[in-house]
Amino acid sequence: MRVTVDQQRCIGSGMCVLAVGEVFDQREEDGAVQLRQEDVPSELQDQVRHAARVCPSRAITVQQETRA
Repeated sequence: MRVTVDQQRCIGSGMCVLAVGEVFDQREEDGAVQLRQEDVPSELQDQVRHAARVCPSRAITVQQETRA
């Protein structure tokens, strides 16, 4: 799984950080989301999906890796 964020869309609610602080952080100056890691380990994938669902500005995109 790979995750991306749109910092321009983020409103700084911090829901993602509360959901999975191992993957998300917030910028000091404006509270916008920052990624700690783009490639999400399997044990955190459910939490990252939850963070994407609860993001009020829909600034988080989750991409499932497909296997050939």
